[in-house]
Amino acid sequence: MTRAMNTGGVSSGQNGHDTALLEFDTLIIGTGPAGASLACFLASHHGITGLMVSSNSGSTDTPRAHITNMAAMECLRDIGLDKELDQLATKGDCMTHTRWCHSMAGEEYARIYSWGNDPMRKGDYHRASPCNHSDLPQTQLEPALVRHAILKGFLCRWNTNFISFEEGPQSDTVITTLQDTLTKTTYRVRSKYLFGADGARSNVIRQLQLPLLKVPNDGLAINVLVKADLSQLVANRTGNLHWVMQPDRESPDFGWMALVRMVKPWYEWMFIMFPRSGTDVSQVSREQWLQRVRELIGDDSISAEILDISNWKINEIVAEEYSRGRIFCLGDAVHRHPPFNGLGSNTCIQDSFNLAWKIAYVLRRKAHPNLLSTYSTERQPVGYSVIKRANDGFREHSAVWENLGILPQDLASRKAVLDELSASTPAGRARRKAFQEAIRQTCHEFHGLGIEMGQLYTGLGIDAQDEKEPYQCVDRVAADPILYYEPSTYPGCRLPHAWLNKAVPQIPVSTIDLAGKGGFTLFTGIGGEDWITAARKPGLLAIPIRAYSIGFRQDWEDVYFDWEEVRGVEESGAVLVRPDNFVVWRGQESLGSVEKCARKLNEVLRAVLGFLDESMIYKTALGKRRNDH
Repeated sequence: MTRAMNTGGVSSGQNGHDTALLEFDTLIIGTGPAGASLACFLASHHGITGLMVSSNSGSTDTPRAHITNMAAMECLRDIGLDKELDQLATKGDCMTHTRWCHSMAGEEYARIYSWGNDPMRKGDYHRASPCNHSDLPQTQLEPALVRHAILKGFLCRWNTNFISFEEGPQSDTVITTLQDTLTKTTYRVRSKYLFGADGARSNVIRQLQLPLLKVPNDGLAINVLVKADLSQLVANRTGNLHWVMQPDRESPDFGWMALVRMVKPWYEWMFIMFPRSGTDVSQVSREQWLQRVRELIGDDSISAEILDISNWKINEIVAEEYSRGRIFCLGDAVHRHPPFNGLGSNTCIQDSFNLAWKIAYVLRRKAHPNLLSTYSTERQPVGYSVIKRANDGFREHSAVWENLGILPQDLASRKAVLDELSASTPAGRARRKAFQEAIRQTCHEFHGLGIEMGQLYTGLGIDAQDEKEPYQCVDRVAADPILYYEPSTYPGCRLPHAWLNKAVPQIPVSTIDLAGKGGFTLFTGIGGEDWITAARKPGLLAIPIRAYSIGFRQDWEDVYFDWEEVRGVEESGAVLVRPDNFVVWRGQESLGSVEKCARKLNEVLRAVLGFLDESMIYKTALGKRRNDH
């Protein structure tokens, strides 16, 4: 239970100020997508509250992240935020294409379908999830998350700097020193767990000294937020990403190329400028940036106003481990990369979803602290794959730039390359073929369903001991795991989505909707009655399991037979799903009695919840019963 009170009197703090000692179950440093979503997930189904702080005076005022993918939206759907966020997202066909053009008003070089809008890929996306991709700027996502967390009981303090942390006297808490930047008052917070969600320049990471894997990269990008009504241009240029390149003109080194991103249709835009290597942008005036924006728009009749200018580094960094002791780090603090593939805030939210239920189960004595080691084991490989994919996506664009002629320094060479694209010569045909192939290869960024949805967890949090063979990808996933995702109930995979209904049709529900909500869920079918009885039978672990039978005239009808295609077990078998909607274990068929099924479920739960022996289970269950009373 959270206690926001002075529990330890006062002591002399920094700068001569008194330092109060407050006490909370959890302390979250950072209120961005990682920190705010963690607060939401802890509070919504588990009732775990605490304090989250930010050095800022409010939620972000620049629309950094904007693509919210299906995997992240499923997490937010679990706490009922998906509908609210869908209302905030941009509607219509704004996400249909990504384009390459000479200017926003000028000629187009090429376009590609994006974010599930390719007619050849729409079925894959519909099959993968009940959710859709959405264009939701961080300026709208963050406040919605913070508000939800506060309404669920979390406290939020702005203008608050993290100073340092230290281990509690009995190693069972963390004591963190914070400073109010307005009053310069310092105070301490004693919490059972500390979470570093404080972004790419994380001070928590720095003090914790987590080792970082870094690929040298000193690239820089400039975000120029612009107010300009381009509605008259977009009717035939639908899309939220527009690469603008002008190889036939002299362009300033501080903005030789740009990616123009829609923020609010169709009057607010982010012009992401890429300076040439070694260019000093610190001396570029606001007037010079505005002039470059006008050149990239390409229509002098359209007025433009710069709202904000900021910069960011093109990083390729991931922490080797995500936690130590009672301190857990997540989001951009542990994986830093450019925004290609739209994986940034989405990965942050999924880090939080993975971690929240584990922290809650340990705090509620439903699991042993051993369970918490699985957070780093499961999410660090995901973070590594994400930073590599995002940077590979950026690198893949170089083939487009090369074949459009944007790379040579001298104007004559650039014009020659561009002219060759329209030449009726062998060299022209070869250039066009190479250009078309380069554009096609960007599909790994704009249709990377595999990298978004295809995570496979291994380790102590997954029980695959009853599987006869190791996990094997289907052919197309094995050939291209970035592009393709194949639903599977193999332990460690995301719970497959399938639409279900009743015999007398009602509003359909997804398997995703039946699972999650802070608890374990078991799916079975005709002949699996023993599994359902066993799941509902009180056991040593006192872990409630929701159980459903799917099939003809069962709890839920498999109306399209989609579940039958992906369930991976016999009708009488069982698929057990964790609170974060990942399959934890499956059994091929009924074991023939309620007692055998109950014994198996207890065995699985004991393993994945970190319990090592029966005495440990008994002590934890006894402690839980005492707490409940």
